[in-house]
Amino acid sequence: MKQLALDIGLASTPTLDNFFAGPNAAALSHLRLWTATGSRSPVPTYLWGESGSGKTHLLHAVHHALLELGTQVGWLDAHSMDPPEFNDGWVAVLMDDVHLYNAEQQHTAFNWFVNALTPRCGTPRWVLAAGALPPADLKLRDDLRSRLGWGHIEALQVLGEPERRAVLQQEADVRGLFLSDEVMSYMLKRFSRDLGSLMQLLDHLDHYALQTQRGLTIPLVRAMLENE
Repeated sequence: MKQLALDIGLASTPTLDNFFAGPNAAALSHLRLWTATGSRSPVPTYLWGESGSGKTHLLHAVHHALLELGTQVGWLDAHSMDPPEFNDGWVAVLMDDVHLYNAEQQHTAFNWFVNALTPRCGTPRWVLAAGALPPADLKLRDDLRSRLGWGHIEALQVLGEPERRAVLQQEADVRGLFLSDEVMSYMLKRFSRDLGSLMQLLDHLDHYALQTQRGLTIPLVRAMLENE
């Protein structure tokens, strides 16, 4: 049966605390140090992995953590059609989905990278980037690709089914939802299996169950989809 990926807004702000690391514990630990006050390094970090491995969650989590510290951050992704010039007030540059950058975005990314590591004044800024492929395989301009591969490189893994089940059960428990093995199997079989999509689905089901005053069952899932 065709798997579905629902276009539903995230239930909560992605943070380092609500990222289920699983096999990606080393990357999470690195980013915790990277965002800690006074513990950052000017050496850039590049995260790569297939869709659903948590790259965008982690970049948004770092962005949120740095903003919570009252700092300014540069953000660039494949949807940034009119990116700003590099700002000397930024403490970090975050670049998501670099494998999708067009020529103009690649030019901006390279400019930001150079300015971040060789600032006109002060200390170097920190660069965190993410893409679907390792640096050597990126179809980008050579000077940008080489810089993305210069520092720390972390390969992220998609969570296995037992880990996805554990995360869904944990989130359901937090929400006070009873999520049976039967419903969980139905979700994993018929919907996009990346954790972000599953968490969005659970959030939508939670709201729908509250609205209809019904328990979380397979018929409820079907009814929700019929009313989308």
